Amino acid sequence: MKNFTFIFVFAISLIAFSNCEKPVVKTTDFKIEGLTVENFPKIDGSTSNGPLISIIVCKLLGWDYEWSDGFNGIREIRPNNTVTYTTFLDLTGTSETHNAIWNLIDGRVDIIFSARKISADEKQYADSKSVALIETPIALDAFIFLINASNPVNSLTHNQIIDIYTGQITNWNEVGGNNNTMHPYVRNQNSGSQELMESVVMQGTPIAEFDIDYEPTIWGMMPVYYQLKNDENGICYIVYYFHEKMIVDEVKTQIKTIAINGITANSETIKNETYPYLSPVYVSIRSDLDKNSNAYKLYELMQTAAGKAVIEKSGYVVK
Repeated sequence: MKNFTFIFVFAISLIAFSNCEKPVVKTTDFKIEGLTVENFPKIDGSTSNGPLISIIVCKLLGWDYEWSDGFNGIREIRPNNTVTYTTFLDLTGTSETHNAIWNLIDGRVDIIFSARKISADEKQYADSKSVALIETPIALDAFIFLINASNPVNSLTHNQIIDIYTGQITNWNEVGGNNNTMHPYVRNQNSGSQELMESVVMQGTPIAEFDIDYEPTIWGMMPVYYQLKNDENGICYIVYYFHEKMIVDEVKTQIKTIAINGITANSETIKNETYPYLSPVYVSIRSDLDKNSNAYKLYELMQTAAGKAVIEKSGYVVK
């Protein structure tokens, strides 16, 4: 009887164990076996993805790193050990969004991190080369509007933004500001910011050809700050991460962000997706990339728990 009872209890235990949900195994180690400086994937990306790329390189190669204030007002990640800066730069170059996408299409780099997806003309170029890209969102950023800190306006609605950039609103007093003519600035065509402006904000509505006495196109992200610093009536746009994480405080005191529909972009409103203008960050590869390559292993690694932890470490919002 005792033996029967033991067998019965043991059998029940086996059934219960077999019905238990198996634990989910998560990748917690951010590493690629056998990876060295010599066989490291060729990486490129948007300017705003520079810190993320730098942390990825440092983590994978076991280098200590730190945030550093650059001489041009931009904060960046640098190794704080004996690694030569030239070696570091060779592995972490960012040639800006449009150039990075073209470099990937042409096979000059293996993997890119970008602030937007491929644009229509870039897709046309890829098709002409019989190249297809795999673009995977890995983080969330936001698209923000900046003005001079002396401007009393603190919030604009989505419709007001549209009216400003279609030339329907031309004076700041129409949106609660001073009686001054607006100076709407745009970014250069194919820049990450300009493509986001057209796709996320304007959504097919063409931006006006402004009949103005100033040059409305700003080339580069940092020049946006230089321009708005000296123009109290200007307005332009940029991605949140670049402004929040990469611009030194001294520069930011001269510029302020505009809330949209009364909602200010921050990590909370980006994560809960209440801020109106959200923009995913992508890791992209060519569809013909060798799945045994270190570049493909990195592409997969960025989608694991370990990869998400590194993305969060850089300051991006991860869903």
